[in-house]
Amino acid sequence: MPIGHARQRSVLAVLLLEANRVVSVDGLLDRVWGERPPSQARSVLRTYVSRLRRALVPIGVTITRRDSGYVLAAEPGTVDVHRFHRLLALARETGDPRQALALVENAMALWRGEPLAGLQTSWAHAVRERLRHERFAAETDQIDWRLQHGLHSELLPELTVRAAVHPLDERVAGQFMLALYRSGRQADALEHYQRVRTRLVDDLGTDPGPRLQRLHEQILQADPELTVPADTETESVAPSPVPRQLPMAPRSFTGRTDELAALTAALDTAPADQGAAVLVSAIGGAGGIGKTWLALHWAHHNADRFPDGQLFVDLHGFSPTNRPVEPDDAVRGFLTALGVAPDRIADDLDAKAALYRSLVAGKRMLVVLDNAATTDQVAPLLPGTPTCTVLVTGRTRLASLIDRYGARHVQLDVLTADEARVLLTGRLGAERVAAEPDATDDLIDLCGRYPLALSIVTRHAHTRPHVPLAEFAAELRELGLDMLDHHDDPAASLPTVLSWSLHGLTAEQRTMFALLGITPGSDTTLPAVVSLTCLPPARAHRALSALEEASLIERRPHGRYAMHDLVRDYAATTAHTTLPDDVREAALVRVMDFYLHTAHTADRLLNSHRPLVQLDPPAPGVHPHPLLDAASAMAWLDAEHATLLVTQRAAVALGRHHVVWHLAWTLDAFYRRRGHRRDALAAWRAALDAAAHLPDPTTRIHAHRNLGHACSRLGLHEDATGHLDRALALAVRHRDATEQAYTHRTLAAAWGERGDDRRALDHARHALDLHRTLDLPVREADAINAVGWFAARLGEFDTARDHCRAALTMHRHHHNLDGEAHSLGNLGYIAHNTGRYHQALAYYRQSIDLLRRSGDTYYEALAQDWTGQTHAALGRHAQARKVWREALKLYRQQGRDTDAERMQRQLDALEDS
Repeated sequence: MPIGHARQRSVLAVLLLEANRVVSVDGLLDRVWGERPPSQARSVLRTYVSRLRRALVPIGVTITRRDSGYVLAAEPGTVDVHRFHRLLALARETGDPRQALALVENAMALWRGEPLAGLQTSWAHAVRERLRHERFAAETDQIDWRLQHGLHSELLPELTVRAAVHPLDERVAGQFMLALYRSGRQADALEHYQRVRTRLVDDLGTDPGPRLQRLHEQILQADPELTVPADTETESVAPSPVPRQLPMAPRSFTGRTDELAALTAALDTAPADQGAAVLVSAIGGAGGIGKTWLALHWAHHNADRFPDGQLFVDLHGFSPTNRPVEPDDAVRGFLTALGVAPDRIADDLDAKAALYRSLVAGKRMLVVLDNAATTDQVAPLLPGTPTCTVLVTGRTRLASLIDRYGARHVQLDVLTADEARVLLTGRLGAERVAAEPDATDDLIDLCGRYPLALSIVTRHAHTRPHVPLAEFAAELRELGLDMLDHHDDPAASLPTVLSWSLHGLTAEQRTMFALLGITPGSDTTLPAVVSLTCLPPARAHRALSALEEASLIERRPHGRYAMHDLVRDYAATTAHTTLPDDVREAALVRVMDFYLHTAHTADRLLNSHRPLVQLDPPAPGVHPHPLLDAASAMAWLDAEHATLLVTQRAAVALGRHHVVWHLAWTLDAFYRRRGHRRDALAAWRAALDAAAHLPDPTTRIHAHRNLGHACSRLGLHEDATGHLDRALALAVRHRDATEQAYTHRTLAAAWGERGDDRRALDHARHALDLHRTLDLPVREADAINAVGWFAARLGEFDTARDHCRAALTMHRHHHNLDGEAHSLGNLGYIAHNTGRYHQALAYYRQSIDLLRRSGDTYYEALAQDWTGQTHAALGRHAQARKVWREALKLYRQQGRDTDAERMQRQLDALEDS
């Protein structure tokens, strides 16, 4: 935790020493600066405290102003000095030397360097002196308890030094004499007594105290009481039991190669000098994803690396009991497994944890903590020695375990398709799987490669060996989650297992989870969730983080959140069973309006010359995503393309006909530029159905016209001209000259697609004649360009050139990049076909540049195609090959198979030439 300035750290040290007690401002100034406070000291102190508040927030420590001072609120156990005092008090209170020794050893391990280093005030000197005395007393107690355990031989070197440094301390002298005597050095013990007695008489004028005199008499008489108690000797040499608590390894475990390698690598690469650190690998993932299986599989395959045993506990962090195992109970279980008699286990958790760490210190043991809910549940179970390894599984990410203990996190996802097939084969047999490969693929897809779902399905199939796998696939397709439920065995029911993840969530988080199950699209973003839930952004983000922490959603790049399909199905079920109809519908209305109004903004940025279609205001609580320019608009449409399609289908289901129609209209230009031809077809078919429910007849004209254009692009020529003829008839009936002009221009494009360029030119001229009566200069320029194009197709190049140049001038005047790009492309085509190849390349380069700026990859493919033809005509095969490859890639991306095949043939011809 970065705290910054040294004096700022000193302020923190003072407040920590006085945790939960008010320290006056004057007291703080005196303790930190002494007699030389800085100018404006109180202002400086306020600044330091303000910075400390911000730095301490992430770990849950607060500093508040109270009366005339400040108080730092913290659990005493989180501050080393207070924890030291608590552990020492517990050690002195217990009557068990073994527990006392474990507690004092943990207390002494908290000392790191000089207390209050760098702080040179009289208060700091006094505190340091007091703490030194407390440490010395603790060390002396520790020696007593170690002597009671018969550790006199290993204590002799330390006691020799202590006796020399503290020659007048009678307690130290007694400990040294006892250690000498028990080590068979009675004469040395008696000699040391005489030295101490002489020094006391000479320096202080007094004899040794009664305790030291009695010890001297006992040594003279070789009193049997001075020997190590027999039970202690027996206990010190009796072998400790070696626990082997791992449950049976899963027999059908498959895959997870990378994750297993990550666990092994974490162990192999752990530094040898970690001090008190423990290698911890936290395995996270959703319920039923296979965390326990992974941990047990790895543990069994690496058991030989832990000769001192393996401890295992299911902490029930997520289980039907809704009661996680208390750390106190878990530690007690470990102590019992390590051979500690129940009557020797203290009641205090700190005492139990200290004894546990002492018993495993230096041992090569594996500790598996399965199904953990929180770091607080895990922390007391962590050994204090680098020789132990800990595996923790849980549905939450246990972030503070990573922050505080350096845990290596391993996140589990679903199986790969190959791994899922191996799992099915292992359980059902190779012959049965090979006999029905298509049904096997269906089962894998329907289960979403989710391990528990696959296990449930294979259980159904295994217990019914004569039923074809295809029947189980059909049943799963029809029943969905219901087939993956098991009312008698909660652990074998995917919905039940997933439900356990909701127990730790707040009502707001559970509502968000349910709504995410019904929101359109396979993934979503924070701005969409804000409108879906009607929550402020900060609260929505916290709720999303909580769901991610619970492994119910996954955070993906670019701020997107996704659910596994089966988790989404469960969330949708939760929405329908826990949320009222009006709440669900209101949320759907809001998220649909979010997408519609954001898409409308994007369309305006991309098509400022397009006729404006007004939308109804969005529902209350909707905040459309702000888009700054055409580039951000195109990026947003690309990212949300799939979701927008699903949103339109959801609007159809909800009967929101105006949303259906407006989404088709708003997205039409995007679909055209990106070559999403089938999406445009589906969108306008839905819009045509919706238009029948809308009062404005123009909506039906638009729908027929744009649906006709979508059909034309896909080669559905009869359908295309049928819709366009109906659009024209409606426009004539309603005397709508604008729509007549647009429809004639679209008919020109449709007949051009059919190869009838003469008929196309007639429609283009009709469109131009009508546009010249309207005040729509950009659309008039489009019509002029269309006349030029079809004239060029018919070989009338002078007429074509004049019209396309006129169109280019008009588009540039009105800053219409789309029209300018298309006019330049047509002029390049004309130049190429009249032998002006270099001029053609110049036109194409300008056209491609503008098309890329506007994101029009559909026409860019054609422009690259034409550019390659010109290079080929000039004999520049390398350049032709380069641009044709680019065109081929775009054609394939857009599903333009005929053009892609033609392009591949041209490339092959170049290779052969």
